[in-house]
Amino acid sequence: MSDSLPKPDPETIPASLEKGIPNLLTAQASDQGKRLDHFLQSTGKFSSRHQIQQLITSGSIRVNERKVKPSYRLRSLERIFVEIPAPTPSLCVAEPIPLSILHEDEDLLVVNKPAGMVVHPAAGHQGKTLVNALLHHCKDLSGIGGVQRPGIVHRLDKDTSGLLVVAKRNDIHVLLSRQFQSHSILREYLGIVHGALSQDRGTIDAPIGRHPTQRKKMSTRSTRGRRAVTQWEVLERLPHFTFVRFRLETGRTHQIRVHMAELRNPILGDPVYGGKTQKHLGRSWLEEERKELNSLNRLFLHAERLGFRHPRTGDFRVFSCPLPEDLEGVLRILRRREET
Repeated sequence: MSDSLPKPDPETIPASLEKGIPNLLTAQASDQGKRLDHFLQSTGKFSSRHQIQQLITSGSIRVNERKVKPSYRLRSLERIFVEIPAPTPSLCVAEPIPLSILHEDEDLLVVNKPAGMVVHPAAGHQGKTLVNALLHHCKDLSGIGGVQRPGIVHRLDKDTSGLLVVAKRNDIHVLLSRQFQSHSILREYLGIVHGALSQDRGTIDAPIGRHPTQRKKMSTRSTRGRRAVTQWEVLERLPHFTFVRFRLETGRTHQIRVHMAELRNPILGDPVYGGKTQKHLGRSWLEEERKELNSLNRLFLHAERLGFRHPRTGDFRVFSCPLPEDLEGVLRILRRREET
């Protein structure tokens, strides 16, 4: 890892795990006027604001026994009742799909997801996902993510390979989620972008949200974007391309892809954000070289390093996995081109 990138400041997590979510909370004078969902998130007992909002909307969280909205403004001494529904059996079916596991203990797993594999079932992808494979492997995954996402603390795009941490227990899931929320997780990616970056390193700080007109895309021009920060550093300059290391301070959907596309240096192999290979190659490229590059049926983006504080032991652990062979093959093509 390059020393020029700042070291992460990991959150301190006690070795003794916290005990579940309380059934009753009372708003104090200092909580007057706070949104209900913000107040609950500040307790640190829930995995995400999304989980909180779902519980409020369903009526599992009530104020003075009344069903309210997540945006409800609290008053001093109001009582918040919390009823966590019983776990629903997973809708996902266990499938005997091979997994590349770098680490496993009684609390969590670290897996190397291949490109082409969807993380959890969704519309159009009901089987052959990472969740299907995990259920066959260990059968004991946290239920906080819901029936479609057992154990899933964070995600990678279908066509991005690399490291993911998976929670086996709900308390572990909550503590890992808190590290993601505080941006203390170390996440480094390797990627190739089109064109030459003007500097050797830099930081992109631009909010990301749903694209204003193309709903399947993300954009920095969204009216409801959330802060997104990507650090990047040039590893190698290649003909028409640049090999880059990225470090995420935040984890928005398609973050690296959106940020680099809006620098006009999209990720190689990304047709959604302008990374089609053919149009970026000069006339001097041989037809054989063009075919080799265009045979890459995925993003040249790989989650190479993942670091977090283990919720049980308190140790900061860093895991890494090298580029898969298909991406190494592309690098060889570009380096060979540089030599000619």
